[in-house]
Amino acid sequence: MQRDGEEMLKVLYYQIPELCLEIEIEEETITRISFCEKPLNGVVEAGFAQDILRQFDAWFAAEAQDFDLAFFATGTPFQLQVWEETMRIPYGQTLSYQELAARIGKPKAVRAVGAALKANPVPILVPCHRVIGSDGKLTGYAGSIPVKRFLLQFEQNHRSV
Repeated sequence: MQRDGEEMLKVLYYQIPELCLEIEIEEETITRISFCEKPLNGVVEAGFAQDILRQFDAWFAAEAQDFDLAFFATGTPFQLQVWEETMRIPYGQTLSYQELAARIGKPKAVRAVGAALKANPVPILVPCHRVIGSDGKLTGYAGSIPVKRFLLQFEQNHRSV
């Protein structure tokens, strides 16, 4: 039961032909983005939910390269460090897991960096799809390798926005 003044968790769906996102919102803050097969509802309330859809529309229309959305990512200090550095990877560019580990001052923590990225609760906002294998191969992604390939190709094709 919801008490006065408490906000319930809301779930918003965003879909384009290449992917479906399930976006969890709590108190005007995105708390999780998951990949889904299909939207379970089409209800969109005014306000923050509409702003989320507008910004994702702009991003996937190549009209924007960044998001200005409140989000909260809970993790260990190491995970937060990895996610923060991941957010510094420019749109349309990639970095290897090894390079990312070196950037955070832990060059031998390549697998731990991969595990931290796997635990990223807000993919796309924290663009873990921009991290690839040191040999250039696309490895591990919560949304699947085809989705990672799509996101990387999309960004590379629209870098000059």
